[in-house]
Amino acid sequence: MEIIQMHGTVFIVIAIIFGLYMTWGIGANDVANVMGTSVGSGAITVKTAIIIAAIFEFAGAGIAGGHVTKTIRKGIIDPTPITNHPEILLFGMLAALLAAAIWLMAASSRGWPVSTTHSIVGAVVGFALAAIGIEAVNWGKITQIVASWVVSPLLGGAISFGLMISIRRLILDAENPFAAAKLWGPVYVFLVGFIISLVTIFKGLKHLKIDLSGPASFAVAAVFGLIVAGIGYFLIQRVKIDEEADRDFHYASVEKVFVPMMLFTACGMAFAHGSNDVANGVGPLAAVVGLVQSGGEVAQKSELPLWILLLGGFGIVLGLATYGYKVMRTIGTKITELTPTRGFCATMAAATTVVLASRTGMPVSTTHIAVGGVVGVGMARGIGAIDLRVIGGIVMSWIITLPVGGILAALFYFTLRGMFAS
Repeated sequence: MEIIQMHGTVFIVIAIIFGLYMTWGIGANDVANVMGTSVGSGAITVKTAIIIAAIFEFAGAGIAGGHVTKTIRKGIIDPTPITNHPEILLFGMLAALLAAAIWLMAASSRGWPVSTTHSIVGAVVGFALAAIGIEAVNWGKITQIVASWVVSPLLGGAISFGLMISIRRLILDAENPFAAAKLWGPVYVFLVGFIISLVTIFKGLKHLKIDLSGPASFAVAAVFGLIVAGIGYFLIQRVKIDEEADRDFHYASVEKVFVPMMLFTACGMAFAHGSNDVANGVGPLAAVVGLVQSGGEVAQKSELPLWILLLGGFGIVLGLATYGYKVMRTIGTKITELTPTRGFCATMAAATTVVLASRTGMPVSTTHIAVGGVVGVGMARGIGAIDLRVIGGIVMSWIITLPVGGILAALFYFTLRGMFAS
C-alpha cells in the first residue's frame, strides 16, 4: 500500500510508456495480420492500409471498445492471495506489459504473426508463478488456449476453403465470370456487413448498455448488411471489363470486382479489431491506473477510461505504420499467392470464425484464424500452393509465445520489485 502511495505517479507514467510499447507491438503484429491479406492481394496499398487502420481502429476502440476490462486476463489467475499486497499485482501488470511488448517486437522483426492475447496471457502466468505460486494459475484455461492453436487455424481454414470453392463455382466457372462477379458481388458484400456487425454486437457494445437478444442481433446485423451491400453494389457496378488485362490473365476483370469488396473487409476487420483487441492490450495499464487511483484496492475488473482506449489506438496505428510491413509480407505473400478473391475469402473466414467463437465461448486467436484462412485459400488450389517452411516457422512461434512471455515477465517482476520494494 505504502509503495503505491509513495510512487503512484511514477507507476502511472511507467504504465503509460509500457502500454504504448505494447500497443505499438499489437499494431506491428496483430493489425498487420488483419491488413496483410488486403495488402498482399494487391487490393490496397500499405499507405491505404495505414489510413484505414487509423480511422477504423480508433472508431472501434472509441465506439465499441468497452469501458470495463478484466484485470486478470480471461480469469487465468486467482488474485485472492495477494489482496493485501496490491503492489505485487501492480509490479506483475507492469512486468506483463513489458514482457508481451518485447516478445511482439521480436516476433514482428522476424515477420512471425503471433497472438497478442496469448503473449499477454503467457506474461501474466509467468508473473503469477513467480509472485504467487503454481496454485494461482487456472490450468484449465491454459489447456483451452493450447487447444486453440489447433482449433483456430482449422476453423479459419475450413471456412475460407468453403468460401473459395463457392466463388469458384458461382463466379470463376460461370459462362461469363465477369457478369457473375457483378451479380454475386453484392451478396458477398452483404455477408461482410452482416458478419462484422455481429462481431461488434456480440463483443463490443456492453458499455453502451445495448444488450440485444439473439434474433434482434441478427436482425440489426442484417439491416447493416443490406446497407453495406447497397454501397457495394454501387461501387461494383462502376467496375468495367479490362480487355487488355484479360488477355494475360483470364480473370483479371473478375479480380477487379473484388477490389472494392476487399476495402469493406479491411475497414470492417479494423473496426472489429479496435473494438476487441485494443482493450486487451491496455487491460494491464487500466489495472495499474485503477490500483493507484483506488489507493491499492485489488479488483477483478477495472474501469477503462476513454483516454486509455485512445492511447491504445494511437500506439496500434503507430506500430502498423512503422513496423507492420514484415508481418504483412508474411501473411500477404509468403504463405501462398493471394489475389483479391483469395484475400477476401481469408478475411471473411477470420471474421466469421470470430463471430462463432464469441457466441460459443471458444478461446480462439484472431491471428491463428487469419493464418488458417490464408492456408485454406491456398489449399483450394492444392497443397503445392502453400510454402510449408513458412507455416512451420509460424507454428513454432505460436508454441514458444506462452513460455517466452512467462519467463520475461518473471524476470521483469523481480527487477521491478527489487527497484521499488527494497
